[in-house]
Amino acid sequence: MSAARPLVTVHSHTDGSAGEQIPLPAVFLSPIRPDIIQFVHTSMAKNKRQAYGVKNHNGPSGIVAGHQHSAHSWGTGRAVSRIPRVSGGGTHRAGQGAFGNMCRSGRMFAPTKIWRKWHRKINTNQRRYATTSALAASALPSLVMARGHRIGGVPEIPLVLDAKVESISKTKEAVEALMVVGAYTDVAKAASTKKVRAGKGKMRNRRHVMRRGPLVVYDADNGIVKAFRNLPGVETCQVGRLNLLQLAPGSHMGRFIVWTQPAFVKLNDIFGTSRKMSLVKKDYRLPRSSMTNTDLVRIINSDEVQSKLRPMQKQTRSYRHKKNPLSNLGVMIKLNPYALTMRRQELVQQEIRKKQREEIIAKKRGLQQQE
Repeated sequence: MSAARPLVTVHSHTDGSAGEQIPLPAVFLSPIRPDIIQFVHTSMAKNKRQAYGVKNHNGPSGIVAGHQHSAHSWGTGRAVSRIPRVSGGGTHRAGQGAFGNMCRSGRMFAPTKIWRKWHRKINTNQRRYATTSALAASALPSLVMARGHRIGGVPEIPLVLDAKVESISKTKEAVEALMVVGAYTDVAKAASTKKVRAGKGKMRNRRHVMRRGPLVVYDADNGIVKAFRNLPGVETCQVGRLNLLQLAPGSHMGRFIVWTQPAFVKLNDIFGTSRKMSLVKKDYRLPRSSMTNTDLVRIINSDEVQSKLRPMQKQTRSYRHKKNPLSNLGVMIKLNPYALTMRRQELVQQEIRKKQREEIIAKKRGLQQQE
């Protein structure tokens, strides 16, 4: 885990050489909670939906869609259903059913309203917990690879570049910076996944779909956004505006993040440490795990725990130590003394049947030999 490596190396964006080492921010030691990440991500994704609904109101007349007909029911006595029917004559539309949700050109059942509950409120502390968990997951190479990112050529996770990378403004320079640290493989993988969307989204300004690539987190935009914004699958984010939708797309934690050194150092001020509060978020402290050591077997079998345990007392009448009379003849005899007689009779009958069977087989074999 990332906790086993308290220092992170800063790499040069020009030649990829290793530079100074900086302490790992405490946020990367937060407990990883996939359940909270999924819950918060689902709620946040609902907050950007646009309301839709059929045409419901046109003044006092109420629902319009599906009710724009001059229709009334014929009543009973005509051997037809009592659904409202279009008035008039001389056309195929006359006499057809109307209004009902089972009718052609009728209104829908339970027409959709624009005042449906589209948005979700999220607890602030819960949203911050999800963000810290997503950041902690991004520091584990196993989770980053499990999400599908290509990080085989990356020297270290989390990947930190020097401060000068924030000043590049050309896409060509951005590509070179990712290549020297082995991160461009993930960009090429994202570019190769671009394809035409299946479904009607092609007609709604979202024709193509593509997998996510690296997330570049910076502190000051001195041209870095302009340099990276045109790379396929690459996203940029200011360190003070970390968003769970970018840190864990699709609620799948383990996003490949490329940090700049100023942004990486600033994480302790934003989220705080185990000993000090956050300087940015009011009255916020990093979440702590309920257990520092999750190896329960090691804890139970440790000398410290075993020395405090009392010896187990022998329980003779406990329900857990009762023997099954169906499988134990001694217990059955205690409950039913006649069971011993029945068992003896059964054994005698088995011997009799066995003897009779042997006699029949011997007789048949004797007849076959005579033939």
